Amino acid sequence: MTRIAFFGHDAADAAVRRRVRGFLDDGLHVTGFMMRRRDPGRLDWDNVDLGETRDGAFVQRIRQVFAGARLAAANRGKLAGADVIYARNLDMLACAFLAKRHAGLDTPVIYESLDVHRLLTRPDVIGKAMRWLEHSLLKRTVGLVVSSPGFIRNHFEKHYARDYRAFLVENRLAPGAAYGARPGVPVPDAAQPLRLGWVGNLRCKRSFELLCQLADQFPDQLEVRLHGVPSRTEIPVFEPLIDARPNMTFFGRYRSPEDLAGIYDKLDVVWAGDFMEAGYNSVWLLPNRIYEGGYYCTPSIAPSGTETAAWIARHDCGFLIDEPLDRSLPDLLRQLMADRHPIAARAGALARLPDDTFIQPRGFLAEIVARSLAENLSLTIMEPLHRGRTPKKLRTAAP
Repeated sequence: MTRIAFFGHDAADAAVRRRVRGFLDDGLHVTGFMMRRRDPGRLDWDNVDLGETRDGAFVQRIRQVFAGARLAAANRGKLAGADVIYARNLDMLACAFLAKRHAGLDTPVIYESLDVHRLLTRPDVIGKAMRWLEHSLLKRTVGLVVSSPGFIRNHFEKHYARDYRAFLVENRLAPGAAYGARPGVPVPDAAQPLRLGWVGNLRCKRSFELLCQLADQFPDQLEVRLHGVPSRTEIPVFEPLIDARPNMTFFGRYRSPEDLAGIYDKLDVVWAGDFMEAGYNSVWLLPNRIYEGGYYCTPSIAPSGTETAAWIARHDCGFLIDEPLDRSLPDLLRQLMADRHPIAARAGALARLPDDTFIQPRGFLAEIVARSLAENLSLTIMEPLHRGRTPKKLRTAAP
């Protein structure tokens, strides 16, 4: 059994838990070396607590990287027992390499980059310093995991060509969980308000403002339903603005997979736009909600010119809108309120897609770890990304 030391930025984060669950479902042994931003509650894995960090507190997080590395090295027995270190995000990659040095280990490292932080895109000396750090660590890894080909084209290939081996691991649902049967495709009732959802990490102020404007424009024809965790640093005033609008409801944190079916069953369409890092990470990413909603046949709406829009267009399974969004989004919703058949058509396209479009096949992560550790990476699985190539998705059949 392959043993993984997982360096994660927040043991309570749903995406971190999903990745651990995926490793466990693939038969791998996981020991966490994780920081936390809130009480993580019960964990499904043995975990070494590396201390608390705070959202938006960049200096404090840097200090905690050094402190966390010492804490990890103090648990040398657990760290030395790992066959590979898996580090999520750049701060935890730095923490992992520091811990290796303190403990005197030569364990191979895999880097998972699920977001390209805004500091890495700056043209000034700070951005150059951050990219130098990422490059110096990236060259010493045995594999790079990204959730979107947009990160490769626009960041890694641009700055670090030939210095990594990349694997595409989209933000699909983890295998091994009970998601329930996929729903049928009824035509939504045009006599009822249209139900628009925003689900997941609620971190985009512009998206929130757009949804508030929509609620004001269509007080009787639209329901706006929000599920997830709002970013208080990006959206400091949240609940009062929702409470002021009778057709907006915030349901708070949800459990995955337990709550997913109930959430998407009550939605007609999902908002999949993001502008927190406009022009950069927000354009390149593929969000969780297109996979969650896709499994439950709930079409997404996304701004044109983004990686999300390209995914939707490739599958012909959602709606794309152009700037200015404060005009095009109300226009689209007005059309859908009058005629729900386009929603049913896109939902039907989602229903016809195979389940592994939305759920990661069992064995997928284990194969990536094995290939990363192999002396000679098989080019039939994933070619090294040279000269702007985009990664090939690893396909492993579910048992």
